[in-house]
Amino acid sequence: MDLRYSTEQQRRHRGFARGGVVIAVMIVALAAWGLVSAHRARAQRQEAVDAQSVVTVATTTPHAASEAAEVTLPGSVQADYEAAIYARTAGYLKRWLVDIGTPVESGQVLAEIDAPELDQQLRQAEADVATARANRDIADVTAERWRGLRNTDSVSKQEADEKISSAASTSAQLRSAEANVQRLREMYGFKKIVAPFAGVVTARNTDVGQLITAGSSSGPELFRIADTRRLRVYVHVPQIYAAAMKPGLVAKVVFPDRPGKSYEATLERTSSALDVASRTLLAQLMIDNTQNELLPGAYAEVHFELPADQQSKSLRVPANTLLFRNDGLRVATVDANGRVVTKPVVIGRDYGTEIEIVQGLGKDDVLIINPPDSLTEQAKVRIARPAATPSPATS
Repeated sequence: MDLRYSTEQQRRHRGFARGGVVIAVMIVALAAWGLVSAHRARAQRQEAVDAQSVVTVATTTPHAASEAAEVTLPGSVQADYEAAIYARTAGYLKRWLVDIGTPVESGQVLAEIDAPELDQQLRQAEADVATARANRDIADVTAERWRGLRNTDSVSKQEADEKISSAASTSAQLRSAEANVQRLREMYGFKKIVAPFAGVVTARNTDVGQLITAGSSSGPELFRIADTRRLRVYVHVPQIYAAAMKPGLVAKVVFPDRPGKSYEATLERTSSALDVASRTLLAQLMIDNTQNELLPGAYAEVHFELPADQQSKSLRVPANTLLFRNDGLRVATVDANGRVVTKPVVIGRDYGTEIEIVQGLGKDDVLIINPPDSLTEQAKVRIARPAATPSPATS
């Protein structure tokens, strides 16, 4: 009885031991599974954080700058000839004969001035000429008589020389009086204001009865005339394009008041020197305006088609790939490992939407478009996939 009880007790103890081992194994397994799950969760969370921290960027590649480039610059239009008309004679405006917008020919009368003081001065000068001529005549007769008396030794040589000198003096006074009359007659002719060349009256700043003062420093211009059959277009060309500005270069000119139309202009000359303040070259182009479509004083856009430099090894990149850093201009590139590498570059000509790179970049470099200022060296980035092109609908 005791033996049977002891065996049963031993069997029971062994069952409890096996159950304890199973439970322990289960506890260890559960603990291990919890640790693995926690590690996996932390890893997933870290991957998610890393994925969120990776910037997605759009990229592009540079291309060769061998093709011709178009450069657009603002231009100012002026008439081929333009002059402000002032009076040369003082007086009152008697009448004006032309108004703004009137075509005029060279020498055509624009206005007339009433100058009574000038008329009086001319009459007085003519009377002075008559007096000087009479004095000259009597002095010549007297000098001739004294020459005869000197030949007979009836008078001294001194007295004869005085009479002859007096005759010469009166002749000079006559010439002076005649010159004064001629001057006043020319001033009298200026009572009629005439056009210096053929053109169009663009301004009239006077009216009947207005007091007119001679000269350009004492009052406003009376008229302004412009010859608009040809127009000059002045463009300030940046230094980087100055070498390409050669006489004979043809440009396309566009005016905002003539949408859809363009006009050809030929480069005639340049200033051959850069402005120190702006570092620009002043270029003058000419446009044929015989149809009078264009107006002087207008704003224009001048499009130059610059020839390509076949020897150039430069590249062109979009302007929005440049980074402006304290140490100079840079571009952000993506290496084979998907990390950012910034490179210093030297730029050449500015084409507006594109920039010429003459140093610091290779043709196989992958450039980041619109790189954020927060982008750092060796930062991990993700290259955005190009948008899929939709397939054409089938009917």
